[in-house]
Amino acid sequence: MSTLFDWGQASGQIEIKTTTSWEVSVASRVGRLSGSVVQRRALTRRAILIGASSTLAAPSTIRAEQPFRFGLTPVFLTSDLELLEALQHYLSAAMNIQVQLVLKRTYQEITSQLISGLLDAAWICGFPFVAYRRELELVAIPVWRGKPNYQSYLLVSSNRDASSIADLRGDIHAFSDPDSNSGYLVTRALLAERRAKPQDFFRRTFFTYGHRNVVRAVAAGLAQSGSVDGYVWEVMTETEPELTLQTRPAWRSPWMGFPPIATSVGNGRNDGIVRLRRALIDMPADQTGRDVLGLLRLDGFTPGDPALFDSIASRVDLVRALG
Repeated sequence: MSTLFDWGQASGQIEIKTTTSWEVSVASRVGRLSGSVVQRRALTRRAILIGASSTLAAPSTIRAEQPFRFGLTPVFLTSDLELLEALQHYLSAAMNIQVQLVLKRTYQEITSQLISGLLDAAWICGFPFVAYRRELELVAIPVWRGKPNYQSYLLVSSNRDASSIADLRGDIHAFSDPDSNSGYLVTRALLAERRAKPQDFFRRTFFTYGHRNVVRAVAAGLAQSGSVDGYVWEVMTETEPELTLQTRPAWRSPWMGFPPIATSVGNGRNDGIVRLRRALIDMPADQTGRDVLGLLRLDGFTPGDPALFDSIASRVDLVRALG
């Protein structure tokens, strides 16, 4: 399979957008950790920088028509070229149409393109799905360890004695993304229950724009604690145990709806979305589909129920009420 990468900038460099000099420093140092803390993988399986746009060429047997644009965010484990190629190949074949994978660094970029119609569908997070409930429609939900659910973890170093958010007061804390449920909203809601905001509770906070980077920041001591997707951390314990062994979950949230596949409202019955939903649900019956699920450590996909995200909606209301 041939692969074409569109990095989004002529120079091929990805700009790290941050809001403070502290975040610039941390973003730079976290980026360097991939070569020092995490063992380098073969070049054929190297990380695709989050924030890049990637177009993976479809098999020549797929009939020529407008490509189906499928967006991915850091909620998705986008670090493996083999995984991306397998996903693109499977969806193109199962849907019988050229599928174009579009990767962005932030949730906001993917959500805005999805709502505006620049993307046909996207694997997003439960937070933007709830926040833009009137503009988005559910396509499917991943099934992990037998359930369409996951948790958020408050992460600390492995040798630290902490068991609740109260133990993290005064920390330098790493968040994943301002539109992430597990990487931001859950912690904001915990603080809102205490009538507190991050800037009042933590000594300093920053965004890493990737759940893996939250783990790296805590493992390296760049952050004393972090908010992370529990699914990502659990998968990393299998794929990068030398990194996760330096951290541990101090607290786990209740179960919530797993980050969903969504489309713009009213698109649910469109031919492309119908094909996508069927391709996702049929994954376990296809060898390439099973390969993709194996790389993702998922059981499969289910049509799901929007009610799975009610607890996330309650957290949004709680945070908004605090102002």
